[in-house]
Amino acid sequence: MRGVALLGILAMNIQDFSMIQQAYMNPLAYGDLHGWNYAVWYVCALLAEMKFMSIFSMLFGAGVYLMTSRIEASGRDPGPIHYRRMGWLAVFGCLHGYLLWTGDILFTYALGGAFAYLARKWQPKTLIISGLLFTAVSTVLFVGSYATLPYWPKQNVDQMRENMWMPSRQTVAKELAVYRAGWLGEEKNRAIENLNNQIQGNIFVAFWRAYGLMLVGMGLFKLGVFSAKLPSRVYGWFLAVGTVAGIPLTAFGIHQHFAHHWELRQVFFLDYQYKYWLSLLVCLFWIGLVMLICRKRWLPGTQRRLGAVGRMAFTNYLTHTIVCTFLFYGWGLGLYGKISRTGQFGIVLAIWAAQLIISPWWLDRFQFGPFEWIWRSLTYWKLQPMRKSSSQQAVDSPQLAPS
Repeated sequence: MRGVALLGILAMNIQDFSMIQQAYMNPLAYGDLHGWNYAVWYVCALLAEMKFMSIFSMLFGAGVYLMTSRIEASGRDPGPIHYRRMGWLAVFGCLHGYLLWTGDILFTYALGGAFAYLARKWQPKTLIISGLLFTAVSTVLFVGSYATLPYWPKQNVDQMRENMWMPSRQTVAKELAVYRAGWLGEEKNRAIENLNNQIQGNIFVAFWRAYGLMLVGMGLFKLGVFSAKLPSRVYGWFLAVGTVAGIPLTAFGIHQHFAHHWELRQVFFLDYQYKYWLSLLVCLFWIGLVMLICRKRWLPGTQRRLGAVGRMAFTNYLTHTIVCTFLFYGWGLGLYGKISRTGQFGIVLAIWAAQLIISPWWLDRFQFGPFEWIWRSLTYWKLQPMRKSSSQQAVDSPQLAPS
């Protein structure tokens, strides 16, 4: 499941790598939106936007519970190990966000993971309800902003529209020039944007959603959802709810964006709630589909490859950044703002193919991905064994549960 989520995240992140940041939230801000470009954007908005990141957050929460439970079972205190792990993840997140790409989620996950640890003993029902309530905090903030926006100073509203929603030609030209210029030229902009994301982004949406869904993920894991061992009818119901309710209602939400002409106040603060909540129903579609395939043992070769991608999720996530910033930013090929949405998806497919090939090849020989090994070694403050023994190489099965 984690491998599917990791690859799916790139379908959305590619837009942030390759175009001005406003185009991620408002597709009218930049780039062609007709024909195949519209089709690619629409399918991603319908099936990927906020869906795979939500699933990944759930699996991260499940992983926190699973890892700390294993440590406890060995007779050790999981707290110090967990908090060192989250501390190093926050460091990685800062390095990632300030030096490479402002779309970093690692820092937010470190914050969420630190708090999620405190809830690991809760009952599944309590975890799921509490998680949804924490997720709802962002909705309260957004709806409150919708109600108060008419009373904001006009200068503040205009600045928000320019910086977040529909930039002027001058602003677009400036951002294109900055991110095509080279690493040093990008760094001032990137540092400011990343600091804003870490503070304002977490206060308004990122932390509440990530932390809330980590709790939901813990609850679902305790119920056995991610084990692929529940009755097939349970996963069938997930699939049905996502198909009958989640996808059509999400399509209605997209329609509302266009019906309201992508107007800042209406769409950003209010209509945004369609995808914010309905994405969770589409998550049921993906969870049901993947778990049903695992339970029925369909596509065993694909399962093995996706399992390997998931086991190397940290490395593969950072590889997305390294490859895409090389392609689009000035320190590499400088294609920023030059590739259509259709072309972007072609790049996504190529990266998917590469990671589905390389990940199992690597894990046939090594115990961890490169960045997983570094993270683990820093957590335990000791170099971890990297190469697999001959007996370990003989055992290689798809990983159905998160770790």
